[in-house]
Amino acid sequence: MKLVPRPRKSLINLSDTPYYHCVSRCVRRAYLCGEDKQTGRSYEHRREWVEDRLLFLAEVFCVDVCAYAVMSNHTHVVLRINKQKADSLGVKDIIRRWHRLYKGMLLSQRYIDDDESTTLSKVEIETVHSLAEIYRKRLYDISWFMRLLNEYIARRANKEDDCTGHFWEGRFKSQALLDEASLAACMAYVDLNPVRACLADTPEESNHTSIQKRINAAKSNQQPAQLLPFAGNPCNTIPDGLPFQLQDYIELVELSGHHIQPNKKGKIDDSASPILTRVGLANNDWNEMVTGIETAFKSSVSLDKLIRRRRKYADCA
Repeated sequence: MKLVPRPRKSLINLSDTPYYHCVSRCVRRAYLCGEDKQTGRSYEHRREWVEDRLLFLAEVFCVDVCAYAVMSNHTHVVLRINKQKADSLGVKDIIRRWHRLYKGMLLSQRYIDDDESTTLSKVEIETVHSLAEIYRKRLYDISWFMRLLNEYIARRANKEDDCTGHFWEGRFKSQALLDEASLAACMAYVDLNPVRACLADTPEESNHTSIQKRINAAKSNQQPAQLLPFAGNPCNTIPDGLPFQLQDYIELVELSGHHIQPNKKGKIDDSASPILTRVGLANNDWNEMVTGIETAFKSSVSLDKLIRRRRKYADCA
């Protein structure tokens, strides 16, 4: 008996969870990225296409990016639907966001123009409001998010390859992440993909991944603006974000990377020093940065400043 794919609306259900793991696979031998060994042609530059487009869509949509990895013939993303944010946006905000993706109708263009909007009739305004509600739902729809990611890449790749036809498999695969354990496990799985595929030795060397982007930002005690931040244990007093501590997550990825995964060759070498030491965020440095944000630093915070501060006090001792 042939299995019929379940409708997307039954796979993505906000009443179950806002978190989803999505995978898109390329159907061509020539790869999404990487190098074609038969022709010697490199497609590595396409990784940047995917990453840039993904992070751009994260700015426009009310869909947060938790983790991502751009591989040779597929992409992984872990997304969070932020319906609350979409519901809070005004009509003009919704229209402006949608116009970053599409030109829109002349009527909607007039609506967001301060001078033109005063000339609209009541019927025209009601029409725009109805359109805005359609756009609002699309802005927190993962199917629309993935569509605008994959169609953009397919068009650019087809143009570069001077061909037509399918670039991706029929539709992206999605998995619902129903609890914090599955969310953390899936994010670590995604961030470790390049290591497992022997494309990188360590997470911080894994180009075009969320873990590399987070580690680079952490060196300046920041979190990437385009990614959903780590907020710690969920409670009413912390900002919206992932329900883990960043340091705990980085160490979780490191620990997971040391274990061999079935059918995968890559792992982090057992002789490698701890990840917080490798990237310059050893426990003492990290703890001092966290506890001394207001006392040890003034207008800006960075690991370099912390090291210089230590040397200064050591010289005076």
